[in-house]
Amino acid sequence: MFQRIYNKIERLVKEQQTNSKRNKLKIKNVFVGSGNAIHKTAQLDTSKGGTIKIGNDNEILNGCLLMTYGGSITVGDCCSINPYTIIYGHGKGVSIGSHVLIAGHCIIIPANHEFNRRDKYIREQGISSRGIIIEDDVWIAGGCQILDGVTIGRGAIIASGSVVNKSVPPYAVYGGVPAKLLKMRNE
Repeated sequence: MFQRIYNKIERLVKEQQTNSKRNKLKIKNVFVGSGNAIHKTAQLDTSKGGTIKIGNDNEILNGCLLMTYGGSITVGDCCSINPYTIIYGHGKGVSIGSHVLIAGHCIIIPANHEFNRRDKYIREQGISSRGIIIEDDVWIAGGCQILDGVTIGRGAIIASGSVVNKSVPPYAVYGGVPAKLLKMRNE
């Protein structure tokens, strides 16, 4: 009997903490659905403008950084973003579908520095941004870098340590630096 009461109180306290965290995040242009597990060391940063929208039943694990830099980051439902992954939202931003697995230590950045002029520092020349789209049911293995202008098609797999600088068709397995087609997934 006491254990049931204790469990109920514990569940209510966790629910209240989640709702409190969600309400605080909304104030900063961060919108979080229900059933998410966001580790306390993950950072959702919209301090330089932009929005973060996270669907339902996702996990964002320890040390992850989601930083908008004036753009947007959208995450669908049932995704897993593993430790120490960095997702930037510069310019046209990042759109991640549902049921996407992103392993640890990945970097997703939808921008490039302009560098054509030699009379100005690179940091003074601005950025270009075409955005990144990661469709549903994608697996991005550990240590990958996804660069600006890339669309990763539904059901694709990106092998560990890859640098993706061109779009990936649906159900393809890509790997390497730069990433190239390794094979197509069987049906």
